[in-house]
Amino acid sequence: MDQLLQIFWIFLKVNLLSTSGPASVGLLYHEVVGKLVTESQFVQAVGLSSVLPGSDALQLAMYIGYAVGGIPGGLVALAASILPPTVIILGVTMILHRVRREAWVGNFVEGLAPAIAVLMLFTAWKIFEKGGGTTGWEGWTIGLVSLVAMVLKVPERIVVVVMALVGVFLLS
Repeated sequence: MDQLLQIFWIFLKVNLLSTSGPASVGLLYHEVVGKLVTESQFVQAVGLSSVLPGSDALQLAMYIGYAVGGIPGGLVALAASILPPTVIILGVTMILHRVRREAWVGNFVEGLAPAIAVLMLFTAWKIFEKGGGTTGWEGWTIGLVSLVAMVLKVPERIVVVVMALVGVFLLS
């Protein structure tokens, strides 16, 4: 039980003090190597978590928790890893639920929509630019047909899937 509590506090502290990613791996290394696992076990854990699909931080937590405390250790490490972001999201949701009828929130959302649209347009241009413009008339045709479909209110998911398939066959 003492070991499970130690796992819980370590992963809770790491996930409160850092975002998931390389920063958390460095902090986790400092917290667990020599105390709970060996350096070679930690290196194996990082390697395994980086090749599996999903969140590296959560997989690393489960692996180390399992190596130290078996299945209960893995579950405790996972719970401690997801607790901080879950509490933060619930807190933000509660705050937004209370202020949703405020005028400034509506204005914020109204101003956010065009900003996101411009950001998406800028990102799409950067992606197209990095492609070197080698798609030729086929790429432009796919883009224009997609734009027309969106103007005609065709569901976005259908446009993306159909144009992706057209791109696979037309641009291959």
